[in-house]
Amino acid sequence: MVGLDGQFFCTCEHIAFCMAQFFSIHVKNPQPRLIRRAAAIVRDGGVIVYPTDSCYALGCHIGDKDAMRRIREIRRVDEEHHFTLICRDLSEISHYAKVDNRQYRLLRAATPGSYTFILRASREVPKRLQHPKRNTIGIRVPNHAVVRELLSEMNEPLLSCTLLLPGDDMPLNDAAEIRSRLEHSVNLVLDGGSCGLEMTTVVDLTEEIPMLLRRGKGDPALFGLH
Repeated sequence: MVGLDGQFFCTCEHIAFCMAQFFSIHVKNPQPRLIRRAAAIVRDGGVIVYPTDSCYALGCHIGDKDAMRRIREIRRVDEEHHFTLICRDLSEISHYAKVDNRQYRLLRAATPGSYTFILRASREVPKRLQHPKRNTIGIRVPNHAVVRELLSEMNEPLLSCTLLLPGDDMPLNDAAEIRSRLEHSVNLVLDGGSCGLEMTTVVDLTEEIPMLLRRGKGDPALFGLH
């Protein structure tokens, strides 16, 4: 199909026959028109690849079951894999997760940043987004201008997971390689240049004492963990 600006684009139902769109985006001052188009693709059921403050990630609309299924297929993960809600700030976290005073203090000290937190899901989170056995959800507030602007445009969280493909030891970091390997699996690649290979540090805050689940870019010492 042809958009209003004359550029060719693919609707989600034609994804199997089209190449992913590819936007080169400024990481410090993202172009508003590209942010608007990226948000529209997400709202329309698209799966996107976008840069973060740790590494590239896959993202889709929080309410789209089919897009979530497509991400599972790309990653080849089962229903026990924790997806992450990418949030704008602490107030948005508290809408989707149960946060007590202790947890709030820890979150305030570590956000925005390269951390993913496992928290009890609130009633606002559909069951399909929660861990099937623990009723938990991953939560993250990245410190990256592209993500901040995208979330602001969408006015809601982004459902997400790290762009680590089956058989790979490290996340993909080169936008050209991402485009080559996923051009018929995703709707959009937001090229923000190299953003690193370190995944987030994952901390479980569901118990009284924080538990380190994965050591990554964020310093676990902030939570008294080593």
